[in-house]
Order: sequence, then structure tokens, then C-alpha cells
Amino acid sequence: MSRNVKSCLIWAFVGLMLAVMYIPILILIIYSFTGAKALGVWSGFSFELYADLFTNESILGAFKNSFILAFVSAALATILGTTAAIGIFHMKKWRKSASNFIANITMENAEIVTGVTFMMFFLALRLPYGWATLIIAHTMITTPYVILSVTPKLSQLNPNLYEAGLDLGASPMRSVFTVIVPQLIPGMLSGFVMAFTLSFDDFIVSKFVNGSVETIPVYLYNALAKRGADPTLRALSSVLFIAVLTVLIALNVVSAKRKKKAQKASA
Repeated sequence: MSRNVKSCLIWAFVGLMLAVMYIPILILIIYSFTGAKALGVWSGFSFELYADLFTNESILGAFKNSFILAFVSAALATILGTTAAIGIFHMKKWRKSASNFIANITMENAEIVTGVTFMMFFLALRLPYGWATLIIAHTMITTPYVILSVTPKLSQLNPNLYEAGLDLGASPMRSVFTVIVPQLIPGMLSGFVMAFTLSFDDFIVSKFVNGSVETIPVYLYNALAKRGADPTLRALSSVLFIAVLTVLIALNVVSAKRKKKAQKASA
């Protein structure tokens, strides 16, 4: 088989996978601009669903809860994950391997098991389900992703930077915060965005420990279970998809510009 044929087959396969993933989303976005209750029925171009979305107090309240939860847990995860990444990076080989294995358990574990574990843990502590349990659970499940984002940046640093800070009279903590941490900001930002997205999108863990706090995924589940496919949900899903896509594009553009600047500076 020639190289051109292989290349065509690879691109065809990639195109097929992208079509399977994104055509349903595109259809959802298109039908969010019509007021028809049934998906697939076009009753004319309209912003009716978006008007209903931004006047629906239940949806706005769930969105507010999701945003606050995602922001707080992502901020805490970024702090804990960055600190943990620095500590793990400077461990001896076997300790580093063991710490990375433990940190990755949450990512590799089935989410239903993680949700039940948190539920039983908070029940044993007699901690009422609500904001506190949600923030703790979301921080714990997103911290490993921050560690995963920050660790490669640590590998790229000059190993003598920390010792240079100490030689210049800085204390160990000051050397970390003034010399090491500024170099890790791109990785920290990537980890924060990943943690924010995962927290905002989480349903299973949230469903087990949310108490009376209703987030967007929980609201969607309850709405579909009680009232069926509310057409307003098409507009909500479209807004969330466009928002996440915009953030990802912006991050990639900023990252590309930083790489170009770094390449020019090194040249």
C-alpha cells in the first residue's frame, strides 16, 4: 500500500470520527434556533429558546452554582496540585513513582466508585451534603489533572534555578514562589482550565454528595427525568458548548503566541 493511500485512509478515518462526534452537536445547535418542541421539527428561525433560557430562574440558579463550585474547586486544586507536583518532582525515584501512582488512582478509577466512596466518607464523618462536600469532592478529583499539567513544566526548568535563588539570599519558600512558580504559570493555567471544565461538567460525583445544591448536570438529569426533553435544554447545551470551545481556542492561541515568543527569544 502506497504512502498516499495510507494517508488518505488515515484522514478519512479521522474525518469519520470527527463527524460522528460533532454532527449531533451541530444539529442540536441548529435546532436551538427554532421554537419547535420536538427536535427535528423546524418551525421557523427564532431566538425563543434563548429568551426562555435567560429568563429561567431555575437554570440560571443551577448555572450560578456550577460556576461557583467549578471556580472554587479549580482554584483549590491548582494550589494543591502545583504544590504536590513540586514536591513529587523532587522526590527520589521510587517515592516519585509511588506518589504518581496514588495521584492517578482518581483519574483511572470508575467515577461511580469515586462517587459512592465520597458519599460513604462524608456519611461516616456526619458531614451534611451540600456546598462543603461538593467543593471537597471536586477538589480531590481535579487535583491530579493539575499535577499532570504542571509536572511537564517542571521537567523543562533549569534544575539550578532553585539553588540560584538560595545562593542569592532567598529563603526556600521565597525561592519557590519567586523563582519556580512564575515559570509554572502556563501549566497552572492549563490545569486550572481543565479542573474548571471537569468540575463544571461532573454529574456522577455531584449527584451523590450535592444535597440540595443543584448544578447544571444535576439540573439536566432531573429535568429530563421529570419533564422529558425540554426544548430550552437545546439552547443551554449550545451555550455551554460554544463557551467551552471559545475558552479552548483562546488558550491554544495564547499558548502558540508564547511559544513563538520563546523561540524568538532563544534565537
